[in-house]
Amino acid sequence: MKKIAVWALIASLAGFLFGFDTVVISGADKNLQAIWHSSDAFHGTVVMGMALWGTVLGAIFGGIPTNKIGRKNTLLWIGILFLVSAVGSAFANDPIVFAVFRFIGGIGVGASTIAAPTYISEIAPAKDRGKLVAFYQFNIVLGILVAFLSNYLLKDIGENSWRWMMGVEAFPSVIYIALVLFIPKSPRWLLSKFKNEEARKVLQLMEQEADYEKMKMEIELDNNNAAIANDTIFLKKYRTPLLLAFLMAFFNQLSGINAFLYYSSRIFQEAGLGESTALLSSIGIGVVNLIFTLIGVFLIDKLGRKTLMYIGSVGYIISLSLVAMAFFFDWGGMAVPVFLFLFIAAHAIGQGAVIWVFISEIFPNHLRASGQSFGSTTHWVLAAIIPSLIPYLFSTVGPGVVFLFFAVMMVFQLLFVAFIMPETKGISLEELSKKLIK
Repeated sequence: MKKIAVWALIASLAGFLFGFDTVVISGADKNLQAIWHSSDAFHGTVVMGMALWGTVLGAIFGGIPTNKIGRKNTLLWIGILFLVSAVGSAFANDPIVFAVFRFIGGIGVGASTIAAPTYISEIAPAKDRGKLVAFYQFNIVLGILVAFLSNYLLKDIGENSWRWMMGVEAFPSVIYIALVLFIPKSPRWLLSKFKNEEARKVLQLMEQEADYEKMKMEIELDNNNAAIANDTIFLKKYRTPLLLAFLMAFFNQLSGINAFLYYSSRIFQEAGLGESTALLSSIGIGVVNLIFTLIGVFLIDKLGRKTLMYIGSVGYIISLSLVAMAFFFDWGGMAVPVFLFLFIAAHAIGQGAVIWVFISEIFPNHLRASGQSFGSTTHWVLAAIIPSLIPYLFSTVGPGVVFLFFAVMMVFQLLFVAFIMPETKGISLEELSKKLIK
């Protein structure tokens, strides 16, 4: 189990780069708009939003290399994309070049949401699968916190502070690439590619060789059924996992989480905080996110996915309603930061801990990467659209209306959890496939 935990942790470091890459731009947000004299529309959709469209591309097509060249090799290429993006963004001299390199990093983010959870779910024992896949989310949150902290420490080093903010990601990228070289390939992927002896050796390393024959038989049956039916995730029999993946990803983004993370400093300044206090509040958000993600990781295999989603949904509704009221009634001081701390805690223990675990569990082996790609694509299309609109929406309808809309959407998420979402805790991947395919 120790080996598996170490491999899962290494694979999940893709999440650290995901979190860092996603949020590091928040520290450079207003500086870049001032330097390049960008309009709100251009700044939101190109300078800030281009990475998210790269993420959409990575999510749409990331399932292809994850299936073709394997989970491990895809994780390796993801690290290279992050490295290129960090160096290129740091040296960019105009918004278009900057956006291109951010787009490359976005591809790495999107692909990581497929390859990393898929890899971890396939090496993890059923009883520990939630916790191990949630390592990925923990590292996303850790990356977010480190990015907020890095931005704060680098903000006063001069007019090129934004270059250091963007470029520092190169260092963890190199470490991640080196570590991925030492993890084994997924035994389930190897069996699906008829590399049986290599799969047996990996299972020996995992001290699970006794599972070899059963796993081989189930995957061969899965492959045979797929070949006969010319399977895709869009066949009628897969409508249940497809709907579950779509709704989980849909509600994740309709909470406003990515819009908040991208524009945290701007939101705090809209609430009346100074720039320095806003950056410190962003670090506080990162700390709260990390603490409650750890709680979610600890509880996900004990209470189950559905219970955490109940807790998170109620927390979302309360916190987002309070944030909306704070903007409507001009509550000053630390009201908005405190309510947003509650929001991030609700996200971390609910959707944050559950989404990548749940989507990685609900599709059959031969369609797992494709199903993960579908869920991830839904997530990132919305994650590209919603944050890109934030500067415009804040300047037109105002932040109060925006946060009220997010609160209403979380009422619908609560209904989804209550009436549609199944519990997947402690059930093997093969058993879950049989249960959800109709």
